[in-house]
Amino acid sequence: MAGLYPEIEPYDHGMLDVGDGHSLYWETCGNPEGKPAVVIHGGPGSGCSEGLRRYFDPARYRAVLFDQRGCGRSLPLASDPDVDLSANTTEHLLGDLERLRVHLGIDQWLLFGGSWGSVLGLTNAIRHPERVSEIVMMGLGTDRHCEIEMMIRGLGGVFPEAFARFRDGVGESERDGDLCVAYYRLLMDPDPAVHDRAAEGWLAWEDAMASGQAAVAEVRRSGVQARVYPARHALLEQPVLARGRRDPARRREARRDPRRIRTGHFGPEQPERGPVVTPFGTSGK
Repeated sequence: MAGLYPEIEPYDHGMLDVGDGHSLYWETCGNPEGKPAVVIHGGPGSGCSEGLRRYFDPARYRAVLFDQRGCGRSLPLASDPDVDLSANTTEHLLGDLERLRVHLGIDQWLLFGGSWGSVLGLTNAIRHPERVSEIVMMGLGTDRHCEIEMMIRGLGGVFPEAFARFRDGVGESERDGDLCVAYYRLLMDPDPAVHDRAAEGWLAWEDAMASGQAAVAEVRRSGVQARVYPARHALLEQPVLARGRRDPARRREARRDPRRIRTGHFGPEQPERGPVVTPFGTSGK
């Protein structure tokens, strides 16, 4: 498999006002006249990293990276307790993606994403097939109900000790009920001692399922304060799950792929396992 391309700096970047008090950080790398491709990061809540720039041949691609609402360099951060998360849903994120495409004057682009990014990318392709030239996805998730249930309770038998700690993180009367909704209530509690503990508990369960890819370790590598990351990451991921489980239109809004336990859930920190995007229909550089 071809290795990653050399490190590169953006040739342009900016902030895009997308409404509801949110501004998205975006950047473009590579060849300004090259094939447009957009990177849709995972999480929800992780933000884009410099390593994601290296998946594209800089001579042939105009790579667009951006931080979704509440993430990375976009403002405001979801870690701010005053931020209204009702304006941070899949519908909002899909709208932001289209606004960014129009803002950059792009007619069609390649969608590149993983994990939650694959869910958002596939949904975007269904909504706007005429705007998508190709799709490249990794750590694939499809947002099916069985995937959500697999994460919440289904893997408890595989990781019994971690699941017991996760389950015990909510009140005793809620432990046999809907844990997703129970954690959502705790995460929305105004008391920092309550919502910080819930965020740590949620991430600890994710880390147990992630086959060694701990979210907190990822944050330490990226320089984001470990205290801020759990709140931002868990607040973004858990509420959309809670809303999605009650959505009559079945538009569940976030999903990490539970199959990563067997297949691995890779990203720029493990570049030897990720795809390198080359001209469509070719392999290697």
